[in-house]
Amino acid sequence: MNIETGDKKGKNMAAQNEGEKLEWKEIRMEHVVQDEWIDFRRSAYQFPDGKVFEPFYSYSRKDYVVVVAADEEGKYLCVRQFRQGIREVTTEFPAGGIERPDGREYGNGKDVEEPEDALMAAKRELLEETGYVSEEWRYLLTVPSNATMADNYAHIFAAENCKKLGEQNLDETEFLHVRKYSPEEIEEMIGQGKFQQAIHIMAWLLAKRG
Repeated sequence: MNIETGDKKGKNMAAQNEGEKLEWKEIRMEHVVQDEWIDFRRSAYQFPDGKVFEPFYSYSRKDYVVVVAADEEGKYLCVRQFRQGIREVTTEFPAGGIERPDGREYGNGKDVEEPEDALMAAKRELLEETGYVSEEWRYLLTVPSNATMADNYAHIFAAENCKKLGEQNLDETEFLHVRKYSPEEIEEMIGQGKFQQAIHIMAWLLAKRG
């Protein structure tokens, strides 16, 4: 698809959506938990037909990056770590938060002057979690992490021909092991429900698409 065709389709879609009047109006909000780690909120919304309903819950966390990284032999670098949400050890791609100058763990970066660049964060997370670096990076997509409840975004990258530079440099709360998998092994894990992060599965499909 050329750029002209893409622009035309985009304008057609925008015209179709114009005047839909689907937005809700937040009329009340309270912070249930607001500390250095998360801003968890309870809100009341007015629907387009005028009705008011509550509670709706949402939370704020900082934006993050996911890196689909392959080494020089075409094996993909993954990490194994415990995830408290599902209380299981998961297999996933290297990932991590985009640092904010105010040091907070929540907020999508739009309310601070200079959050860490997404590509810089991707390179940092790959090195810290795996000890690998790459000179071949591709930006794939920026997508809401969980549009229903959260305001943060995931920035997806692919890195090719990664080389081992050093050892892991993990945070005090990180306990993870690096594993290498072939494309066939990753496909098998996804098919068996053993690659347990939805955004990471999406990242894999985008990276495969080229």
